[in-house]
Amino acid sequence: MLRPRADGWLPDELGRVHMVGIGGSGMSGIARVLHERGHMVSGTDRAASEVTESLAASGITVFIGEDSGFVDQADTVISTYAVRDNHPEMVRARERGITVLHRADALRFIARGLDTIAVGGSHGKTTSTAILATAMERLGEDITAVNGGVISQWGVSARAGSSSWCVLEADESDASFLIYHPRIALVTNVAADHLDFYGSREAVFAAFDEFVLSATDAVVCLDDDGARALVGRLAPREVLTYGTHPDAALRLSDVTVAPYARAVVTFGTQSASFELAVPGELNALNATGVIGVLLLAGWSLDDAARGVSGFTGADRRFQFHGEIGGIRVFDDHAHHPTEVATALDIAQTVAGQGEVITMFQPHLFSRTQLMSAELAEAFRHGSDHTIFLDIFGSREDPIEGVTTQMILDRLGPAVSYDFEPDWDRAVDLAVSRAQPGDVIVTMSTGDLYQIVPRLLKQLRKVHERAVDVFEDNSGDEETGPSVVGQ
Repeated sequence: MLRPRADGWLPDELGRVHMVGIGGSGMSGIARVLHERGHMVSGTDRAASEVTESLAASGITVFIGEDSGFVDQADTVISTYAVRDNHPEMVRARERGITVLHRADALRFIARGLDTIAVGGSHGKTTSTAILATAMERLGEDITAVNGGVISQWGVSARAGSSSWCVLEADESDASFLIYHPRIALVTNVAADHLDFYGSREAVFAAFDEFVLSATDAVVCLDDDGARALVGRLAPREVLTYGTHPDAALRLSDVTVAPYARAVVTFGTQSASFELAVPGELNALNATGVIGVLLLAGWSLDDAARGVSGFTGADRRFQFHGEIGGIRVFDDHAHHPTEVATALDIAQTVAGQGEVITMFQPHLFSRTQLMSAELAEAFRHGSDHTIFLDIFGSREDPIEGVTTQMILDRLGPAVSYDFEPDWDRAVDLAVSRAQPGDVIVTMSTGDLYQIVPRLLKQLRKVHERAVDVFEDNSGDEETGPSVVGQ
């Protein structure tokens, strides 16, 4: 598998760029920034998506399939850990001696010469990066930013700016976040994930230690056990801590979670308040971490709080898609047990007295094998009814004996759930159960988000049918008394 360069080398120029896997969440942002900087960019992906269509609409050449022929015209090929070594275009690039860069090296090329802020953490990176990018924009900075998800206020995941600041989502899944050496590192939390790559919890934690040590300054969440342990291990290295924890230097308090997150932050003797345009305590916590970054970058507490205020969210981070017949539909990328529990907590807050109906597509065979008990625990406590689908394998080959059934076996007898691998039948199950006031959440980092239009269409169909029946009955009732009165 492709790895970032250990020697730190980068080409002086990229020339014509071809990207293998251009539709990926991280790759698409790189493509957009390079294109905006004037590079000729082409790319391939195995399937068309909204992302590939958006890239094509912006002027980037996108080929759906595995062998476009564009490699022959490229000076540089960019790819990822997820793309196999035997991919036809990777084989062709090596045969022709074309420079091949891991996407993290491409990000390092984008950030070269800029004041880089790298946002890391096992969970919350994409949202925190989006909050930071939009906050700096609100505060007058024309930043360069590359996020792992679409920033709602921008409609894209990345942009090339003219200021000295560069904001990057730093992906820890293959340890590539260790090559950036940023001016400021933000750590939202630390959990034992991506064990298929790291091999052990200790290796994950050691990587985050190195990430913080590689930065000039760092901001770390003290509410998270893993991040708090990191602070302890690195002492006396100074970091700016944040959270509701009493020892946090930047203290979050007075949090209101719905309908929008509002809170107060205190730093020393100063306090300021902010209000987001999204619900949830976790969003308030992420915004507080961003405020910490802005303090280290030179802004005042008042300006930092003003910068994060009004944040509208990142795509696939408890993203609202519509309300039909009093039933609200959201989509979230949660796949790790901690993320699942957090998303379900927000869903329960939003639903109030209503039910939370979850449609969950497990991600990766290895993660399902390692974390089936923790996933079952999250759904047992947070979801009123869950519809489980088949595992989305992504870059992995199937593992014998590893299926969604591993999660189901650990749910227990009192848990309400269905297993339905067929998407249309899964939609019917969700719609038939949902009542006004309920919340339906599709949850996956795979392709389950594509089910949302079907879900909304079926809800609309059922609701319109119900309205028709109601109107017919209402008409009969109005006619009856008038006849009797005659």
